[in-house]
Order: sequence, then C-alpha cells, then structure tokens
Amino acid sequence: MSQSTIEGFRIAGVATCVPPRVVDNLSDDLGFDAGEVRKVVQMAGVRERRVVDPGVTSADLCFQAAEQLLERLGWERDSISALVFVTQSPDYWLPSTSCVVQHWLGLSDECAAFDVGLGCSGYPYGLYIAAAMLRAGGHRRILMLHGETPSRFVSPEDQATALLFGDAGSATALELSSGGTGHFCLHTDGSGYAGLIIRGGGFRDPHPADPRHNFLQMDGAGIFNFTLARVPPLIRSALALSGRTIDQIDAYLFHQSNRFIMKHLTKKCGLPEDRVPMTIETMGNCGGPSVAVTLTRALAAERTSAQTLMLLGYGVGLSWGAAVVDLDPDAVLLHSDYSADRATSRAAGASG
Repeated sequence: MSQSTIEGFRIAGVATCVPPRVVDNLSDDLGFDAGEVRKVVQMAGVRERRVVDPGVTSADLCFQAAEQLLERLGWERDSISALVFVTQSPDYWLPSTSCVVQHWLGLSDECAAFDVGLGCSGYPYGLYIAAAMLRAGGHRRILMLHGETPSRFVSPEDQATALLFGDAGSATALELSSGGTGHFCLHTDGSGYAGLIIRGGGFRDPHPADPRHNFLQMDGAGIFNFTLARVPPLIRSALALSGRTIDQIDAYLFHQSNRFIMKHLTKKCGLPEDRVPMTIETMGNCGGPSVAVTLTRALAAERTSAQTLMLLGYGVGLSWGAAVVDLDPDAVLLHSDYSADRATSRAAGASG
C-alpha cells in the first residue's frame, strides 16, 4: 500500500500560467453541430478553454510560472538543488525537458533535474517526490513543475476530446521546514492503460497506419466508471491517513476532469460544496496542472491563517493519488497569462 506521511517541508508558493488565447466552445467556427455541442458543454462544464498558439509548449508555460514565482519569493537560483518536471507533453523525446528548463532558469549545474511521465495524477505524485527528496537529505529547496498542452494532441474532429481540453503550466516551490507535514496516497491500475491513450508516435508504433492513432483516444464510459469507483475510497484513505475529518479540510482541489463527475463525487462523498472549487468552465480540463490552476485561481492570494488542502489527481495510466497538505498564510499564490515577451527575454538570456 503506497501511503506515506512526510514531515519537515512546506509549500513556499505555487504559480500557474495559461495561454491568453480563449476558445469559445459555443463558437460556430469549431464546426460541430450546435445542439450536440450544447449537450457536451452542459455535461462537461467547459464553456471556454485556454489554448496555446503554435510553437508554445508546456515548458514555456512552466518556465514563466517558475520565473514569476522565484522573483516573488526572492530565492537565489543557486539555492535550488532539484527540478522535477511532471509532464506528458515534453518538448522532445530526448533530452528531458527538465534539463532545458533548468538551463532557461539559470539554475546551478549542481541541480538535479529529471522528468516524470505522469498526466492527470501528476500533481500529488510530483509533490510526493519533491517532499521525499527534501526529507531524504541533501536538499533545501526544490521546484516541482507540472505542465500539459493536451490541446496539441487531440483531434480537431473528435468532439468528445476537442471540446474538453485546455493547456496550463505550474510551478510549486518546496523547502525544508520544521513544521510542515504531508500525507500521500498513490495508486496505479495499468490494466486500464488503453482508457486514455495515444497509440502512435512512441517506439511501439512510431508511424501508425491509422492517422487517428496519432491523437488522444478516450474511453469516456470506462474513465467515468473508473473515477466513480476509485476516487471516493481515495478520499477516505487520505482522510484516515491524515487523521482528519471531512470538515477539517478547508478545500478539496480536484483535477478538473468533468463538472458532472466532480459534482457527483462531491455529493457521493458528502463534501461541502463550498469547499470544492471548480475552474473547468473557463479553463477547461488542462490535465494534472488543473489542480494547481484551481489552487491559484480559487484560493485567496492573501490569507490570514493556514489552510488544510486535499489535492486529488486521477486519470490516464490508470493512475490516481491524493495529498493532504497545509498551506501557511505566507505561501505565495500567483496566476498569469503567458507572455511571448518573456519567452523572447528567456531566449536572449539563454543564448548569452
């Protein structure tokens, strides 16, 4: 059973970045039947999405989030000894995207950097990895980046996925602290790997004969059933591990998968509706980073007391996980739209 309690760290801040381009799902320009689109929008809850322009990647979004977070925190670049990049939207098959971002950020060559290939469950998994590294010793400050651009790997002709996904990047800064504790429950069921899959492009089928295999394929009913079966026990396990009751959690931050599913889970698990914020209507489902986006968009940037959060990710893999963490009132929360000007500045600095 993968349940862990890790002491001695705090989340110093979380920053998120989304593309400025807004796609209206009810626009006639998308080419879908208007009546069918309204049904999808009503069910999934995605009224509009943030979508990257050509050439913009998850690394770009995460870089801007990290830059702004480091500037606000005032952290020296040499004080960061690890960079963990969680993504299934890498810039390249190789090298690891983390190595590229480490260079862009101007981090020391004594900084460990590696990618983690997880999607919807990636935020609690990434927090666990960073917290465990801090607890193991040898690290004082770690950056955990989580970014996805799922709009780049859905077929524009597939109504079930094209209307659902948006793009986002995030940066979470963690550091050693005597008072902080996190509780983590992590799970996997690889027998359901085909429920969300891009069959082509990897080494098993690099050039698929069926062009549809170059895009995301989703077993909607299967994923729906998986979520309803797995997430309620996950919430119960996380509460039990942390020794907290439902009312002792200040906010339940779900991966923004589908509005109907989240509302159903909220009711089924007896969670207070006002403690389950949703951003899917205006952000879309941006994969695992949606947990961070909901955190920075829904929680007040200025807080007077610590908040206990449950962070929930579930989906592709099949993989699911939860983290119960405290966010102290000094933690920085930032959200921004992506700026090409920062990318130009980054390129100039990296080449110099």
